[in-house]
Amino acid sequence: MNSPSTIEVKDKLKEAKPWMRRFARFGYIAKGIVFGMVGVLAALAAFGPRGETTGTSGALQSISEMPLGEVALWIIGIGLIGYILWDFIKAIKDPENEGTDAKGLIKRTGYFISGLIYSNLAFGAIKLASNTGSAGGDNSEKTISAKLMEQPFGVWLVGLVGAIIIGYGVYELYSGIKEKFMSKFKTYEMNDKERKIARLSGKIGLISRGIVLSMVGFFFIRTAYTHNPNESKGLGGALTELANQPFGQFLLAIVAVGLILYGIYQIIKGRYQHMNFGYDGK
Repeated sequence: MNSPSTIEVKDKLKEAKPWMRRFARFGYIAKGIVFGMVGVLAALAAFGPRGETTGTSGALQSISEMPLGEVALWIIGIGLIGYILWDFIKAIKDPENEGTDAKGLIKRTGYFISGLIYSNLAFGAIKLASNTGSAGGDNSEKTISAKLMEQPFGVWLVGLVGAIIIGYGVYELYSGIKEKFMSKFKTYEMNDKERKIARLSGKIGLISRGIVLSMVGFFFIRTAYTHNPNESKGLGGALTELANQPFGQFLLAIVAVGLILYGIYQIIKGRYQHMNFGYDGK
């Protein structure tokens, strides 16, 4: 007869339902495609007039103008729903065993916020695919900050959002530098080439996205300081700001390559990430 401790361990290692894992993996691939497109457009902007610095909504718009773009948008929109559901599961069910201490609750809250953000992106992709509207502009950050500032203590709320975004950006930067993300992969299923690609794309991709997210957070804090919602900028605005700095085209090119690698990293996550409840990282 199993002891309570043995039963508890087995329960903690119980996997998510197969259909849910497949749907979530599909979602990571869809996210990877979107960020890869953002990186490609930024790279084209850095090397010539053929591209533009834009965020995720702008990337969806560019995809819609390609051959079979509507089909691609349906796939991306439906795929992102899987990513969103997995974010909510991570926030509520805690399959990654983050815990209920302050650090764990902050990370789980971040997963929930991420789910809300990508819900808007998925809805935008489906609207574009069905020709019922646009994906929404990359000015959503201005709208969010403007609405927050209308609330009691709104300036403090905007500043808090900025601090959280910076914190998450620094976390991704640190994770990339230390290669902590590799512990989330089923490396025993990967060959040497796949492990090298996963390590390279995750390292450079997370560092690049961490830098851009930190810039976005800074813009929110600047909004709180100036009381001007127009100071808020998203991913596209951060890339534009980067391009306007000394040696901006060179910096933009580096970050663009990083975002393309981040997209590849997300696709690899879709294939090899652990999705067990209570997975301990070993």
